[in-house]
Amino acid sequence: MAELKLKTVTRSQGNNQALKDGTVKPRSFAFDFEEVDPLIAAFRRMVRGNEFDICEMAITTYICAKAHGKPMTAVPVFLVRAFHHGAILVNAKAGIRTPKDLEGRKVGVNRGYTVTTALEAGLAALRQRGHYPINHTVVIKDALIAKHPDLAADVFDAFARAKRHYVERLKAGRIEKPTEVDEVHRRVMAITGEPLPYGIAPNRHVIEALIGHALTQGIITRPVTAEELFAPSMRELVG
Repeated sequence: MAELKLKTVTRSQGNNQALKDGTVKPRSFAFDFEEVDPLIAAFRRMVRGNEFDICEMAITTYICAKAHGKPMTAVPVFLVRAFHHGAILVNAKAGIRTPKDLEGRKVGVNRGYTVTTALEAGLAALRQRGHYPINHTVVIKDALIAKHPDLAADVFDAFARAKRHYVERLKAGRIEKPTEVDEVHRRVMAITGEPLPYGIAPNRHVIEALIGHALTQGIITRPVTAEELFAPSMRELVG
């Protein structure tokens, strides 16, 4: 039987590098990686044309796409988690000193209203409330999930094993030429013990906060549950 090859887009980074270099392999299929730069172009191509079998995607983009019936479903793999407050620019002459001063002001959002960055807190929120922002998840074509019932679990397992490979190297100080992202993961690990938790359960309050903000900001028009966003076989998996 010919091996099932799935066209996949995910940006090379520490927690999925073991998939890209073949150190970790899925059990029931093979990744056929396609590089798309910038990555946001892959989000658009997946949402508009369902071009890929598996695709990394901004989670707010996915929540919006799912609400509009796009034929894709996520697995609770959260590849990118970051604190983006350094990307905020304020007019120095506007008299803005605190977030409260933004009330009633005109605020511009880069690229698009559904950009996930606009929903986050920071390291202080992580320490105080355990709020760890989610930026990107992984989606799979619905037709493939229907045809291969075990596929979603296999995708989750592959990404989780690759992530554990990265975290072990991070803990042991074996990351060559650490990046700013690696440093953020190291700092988060010092606070929580796990820099990149996968699964619904360890991320439920953040997922529900994302849904709530998407609803209040008009990105979606009705509330959804965390379980509705992810493949049914994902409900108990943690990686």
